[in-house]
Amino acid sequence: MKNNIKIQRAIKDLTQEELANKIGVSRQTINSIETNRYIPSTLLALKISEVFETNVNNIFELEESD
Repeated sequence: MKNNIKIQRAIKDLTQEELANKIGVSRQTINSIETNRYIPSTLLALKISEVFETNVNNIFELEESD
């Protein structure tokens, strides 16, 4: 699954640490999601979309291999 969290963070001027604090996870979790080493749960994806004030589909995109 592709994501554009890094782009969304830049738009909102948030560090990985700041985003992590807002949604209650570690900075390492955010890094793992950004680098496609971890696929977030539905709940976590929804929390991320709330922070960025956008739809989950604007942040996460399924790939053919998914």
